[in-house]
This record gives sequence, structure tokens and C-alpha cells, in this order.
Amino acid sequence: MKRRENIKLLLAGGLGTGLVISGCKTDDKTSAAADMANSTGLYGRTDEEKEHDKKIKSETFFTTAEMSTIAILADIIIPKDEVSGSATEAGVPEFIEFIVKDIPSHKTPIRGGLKWLNNYCISNFEKTFEECTDAQRMKVIDEIAWPDKANPALKNGVKFFNNIRNLVATGFYTSKEGIKDIQYIGNMPNEWDGVPPDVLKKFGFEEDPKYKDVYVNPDTRNEIMVWS
Repeated sequence: MKRRENIKLLLAGGLGTGLVISGCKTDDKTSAAADMANSTGLYGRTDEEKEHDKKIKSETFFTTAEMSTIAILADIIIPKDEVSGSATEAGVPEFIEFIVKDIPSHKTPIRGGLKWLNNYCISNFEKTFEECTDAQRMKVIDEIAWPDKANPALKNGVKFFNNIRNLVATGFYTSKEGIKDIQYIGNMPNEWDGVPPDVLKKFGFEEDPKYKDVYVNPDTRNEIMVWS
């Protein structure tokens, strides 16, 4: 599946604009939470927050098999394309591991959902989700990714996929890879060289040349003014 097709899949589950976290720092190809987990302390965080992050870093929730399944799901939801890397390259599995420890209410739904997914695959293919072929995995995903079309008997799977899709999208779009994908550039620095002469003239003013070189100089923008 192509990235743009998957974006439609993301929105189909009612994700909308809701995200799990916002305003976190990102670095390189890691997600906000993965960056937090690998950091010794972020700018602006209190001692209590740093201690909380340190405690979370020391804990492990998901098993190796669970993390592998999460990684597969993450890259199905947001694969690599010509614009940016995949969800796993953006550190999304690590993000999800961090989030379930930071927000414990996610633990049971996500772990239970992973068990549901494996049980469903075993019932249909006699293999876990990780052991299934790509075609078999996509067959299962197609059955639970579209809430309005899903069989009511699969409601638990639909709910799980909505949750994991939300977490994957949150992790990816708070990472450098995700920001690159949507081509968000944020506030860009520019230069201000004073009020335009025509505007000054319109209101009966004119610029004193001796002050322009002192106060309107982009080369000294970071210097602190010393007043006489």
C-alpha cells in the first residue's frame, strides 16, 4: 500500500485531529517520546518530570514478540515512501512503549488487542500475526481498519486497531520524519530593516540615517543593546 492510501486509512477510523500528546521535543529520526526516553533530561522539565522519565526508562512493558508485532503494524499504517521514512524509522514502536508506561490506561487495551490479533490469526491461518504472510496480514487489517464496514463480530479488533492507529499517527507526526512528511516548516526567521520609507513619508516621518545602522542591523540581531 502507498503512503497516501494509508493516510486515508488513518482517517477512516475516526482519528481526526486527536493526538495522544502534543508539544514534545523531537530529534533526528526519533519520535518525541523515543527522544524523551533516550534523553538524560529535556530543557524546561521539572525535577519531578525528569525523575518520572527516568523511572519509565528503567521499566519494560512489552515483550520482544509484542514489540515486533507493533513494529509490523506501525509500518503497515505508515510505510516508507519517497518523502520520508516509515513509522519504525521514526521510532514509533519506542514511542508506544513509552506511552503505555506513561499513561497506564493504554496497557490493557493495547496488550489485549495484540492478543486478540494473534488469536484471530491463529484461528484463520494457524499462525500468529507476525508469522503470517503479507497478504494474510493485510486481509486481517482490511477486516478491522474500516469501522463502518467491519463485521460487528470483530468489534474488539476494530477498537484495537483504532487505538494502535491513533498511537502510530501520534508518534509519527511528532517526529522529524512526520514533520518532513507533511512539509511543515514552522516559523522561519527573517530580517526587518525598519519601516519602509514610503510608509514613513505617508505619515510625515523620515528615518534618521545615524540610527538605522545602529538599531536596524541583521548582523547584530543577537547582541544585547548597551544603552548610553
